[in-house]
Amino acid sequence: MSQIEQLLKYQKEDEKLIKLEQEAASSEERKKYVQAKNFMTKAPEKLDQIDAKAAELERMAVRLNSVYEELAEALKDFDALDEMVEEGANVAFYKKSALSLQDKIKSLKSEINSLTANVKSVDEEYKALKKKVIAMQKQYKESHAVYNAYKEEKRKEMAVVEEELKKLAKGIDPAIFAKYQTKRSERIFPIICEVKGDRCSKCGIELSLAGKENLASGDVVECENCHRFLYKK
Repeated sequence: MSQIEQLLKYQKEDEKLIKLEQEAASSEERKKYVQAKNFMTKAPEKLDQIDAKAAELERMAVRLNSVYEELAEALKDFDALDEMVEEGANVAFYKKSALSLQDKIKSLKSEINSLTANVKSVDEEYKALKKKVIAMQKQYKESHAVYNAYKEEKRKEMAVVEEELKKLAKGIDPAIFAKYQTKRSERIFPIICEVKGDRCSKCGIELSLAGKENLASGDVVECENCHRFLYKK
């Protein structure tokens, strides 16, 4: 049997293995497992981020409340304005200062209200995430078990094909087989293609003169563009 015939036979069997690999990779069992795994992997970081955000909001709340207390205390100094007016004092400056303090307190209250809303939002976000983590822990455990069972069944099917591939590989030149495996790892498939009109049937590039001569001699020829093995019936 020629090298091309052996390669074609190997490729036909290898196609079965590729199909099984693709089925395993795109299975619902794997998708559910990967989804749960990715969530559980990222959840601790997300929880840490929320904790950090909550800590920052707490620091802001302490600072704003401290400023609020200072302003409220300062405003008490103007409680005697009415008495000063009755006594005929010029209190225009004091009134202006009092109004300025009141404006600052009003603005500060708005900030505190906004901060309170943010604290509530972060708290709700944290609780929702914790709830989802608990649900995902169960899903992860269940999906992992289901995926392992599915993977084991696929592994048995693959083992049968792989055993046949080992037998077929013995009839292929080691150097050519190494190239085949490299191309397979690069997701080039099919790897062996028929030449049509002195051109690669996959990418359409015409063979060089040397390539045509080697092909006519029955040698294994590699497309200079897509690097597939070429043969001619």
